[in-house]
Amino acid sequence: MTSSLGTRPVPAVPRQASRRPQAPTLIAASLAFGVIQLDVTVVNVAINRIGATFGGGTTQMQWVVSSYVLIFAALILTAGSLGDRFGARRMVCAGFIVFTVASMACGLAPGIGVLIAARAVQGAGAALLGACSLALINHTFTDPRRRGRAIGQWAAGASAALSGGPVIGGVLIAALGWRSIFFINAPIGLAGLWLAWRYAPETPRATGRGVDLGAAVMAIITLALFSTSVIEAGAYGFTSPFVLAGLALSLLAAALFIRAEARAASPMLPLALFGRRRFAAPVAIGMLVNVCFYGLIFLFSLLFQAEHGMSALRAGLAFGPMTAAILAANVLAGRISAAIGQAWTILTGLAAMAAGCAGLLFAGPATSYPELLAQQILLGAGLGLLVPPLTSLLMSSAERSRSGVASGALTTFRQAGSLLGIALFGSLAAGHARFYDGLHGALAISIGLLAVSAVLACLLARSGSRPDG
Repeated sequence: MTSSLGTRPVPAVPRQASRRPQAPTLIAASLAFGVIQLDVTVVNVAINRIGATFGGGTTQMQWVVSSYVLIFAALILTAGSLGDRFGARRMVCAGFIVFTVASMACGLAPGIGVLIAARAVQGAGAALLGACSLALINHTFTDPRRRGRAIGQWAAGASAALSGGPVIGGVLIAALGWRSIFFINAPIGLAGLWLAWRYAPETPRATGRGVDLGAAVMAIITLALFSTSVIEAGAYGFTSPFVLAGLALSLLAAALFIRAEARAASPMLPLALFGRRRFAAPVAIGMLVNVCFYGLIFLFSLLFQAEHGMSALRAGLAFGPMTAAILAANVLAGRISAAIGQAWTILTGLAAMAAGCAGLLFAGPATSYPELLAQQILLGAGLGLLVPPLTSLLMSSAERSRSGVASGALTTFRQAGSLLGIALFGSLAAGHARFYDGLHGALAISIGLLAVSAVLACLLARSGSRPDG
């Protein structure tokens, strides 16, 4: 491998990666992505307690959740570019520091405004961790099959944290209060920081690439305007001039972002990647699936606590079966992909999620928790089954020097989907006199989005998508 730093040669990636043990790097990367996924959902079971402490309605509670996801999604592409430019290991370490400090600020917040602001700073740290943790794995595990297994384990840990967030949050809130859900990030962040700094190999630095600040600003404006408009639609209605103006301006900002990326000499999201089916389809599927899953998780939290009268602890434990289903499916996804192909594994996961949504359409005020259990398990198992092959497909579609950008793109669009799901489904619930009318509308939308995702997965199946190697 030639060096872009001068005449001094740079060791090839396989030799560089083999000098250090791979397991600690995988653990550090898993902690990085796991802790940011944990904080997406752990707050859901705390929204009632936070509201009781500071005051505020559904809209304010949506911002406690969404400010984190908004900044996370808006900065992830920039973070991926920084990882390619300065090294993924450096950026993961920086991410752990920012995330841990912001978590402490959340736990100490004296008011709702400070909490929302600290959650936004958390999102900035999460962007660095989310974009660069997968790049670390991609460079550390050079054998395609071992890399595939490592990605599966990385995804399993993240999915367990994502779905286990409500359970962990419920237990912590019952024992120590809602502030403890943020303080728990400190030991996780410090452990991940030490492992990454001590054991992870640094990735090659693409010194010729800059950071496209103009496009980064347009991405933030696009997501901020869009999320604000959709969240406020719950109070003002989707036909409100304020909401329509915000949506129009977000579309304009998105167009300016695309224009800036098309003209940039060193774009943070090379548009040519979308000409590759194995890149474009996983990105689109990841976004659509997250709209459904994250939006429904938010509604389930409201359902368990506001409609069923569960405590934070009981509501957290109610998510336990879904957590177990996600983790089990993640572990099995690699073997199933090897047997039937990655695209067919993704299709199977989408079918399971759609079946779970269809079963929930019959839920009403008289429906008990046990009657909702099978549908939640289907949703969790479907998500757990499709994420590892989806991630592996996308990472195999881009050059290794673009691994930060590729992982950042997937995470960006997935988190944008999460933001849209929370905002849209929360607005549907707030905009209906009966909670279940909003829930049924969200489920119908989810089924439609999963059907679109299935069409995209079929295109992948036609092109062939068995694991590399």
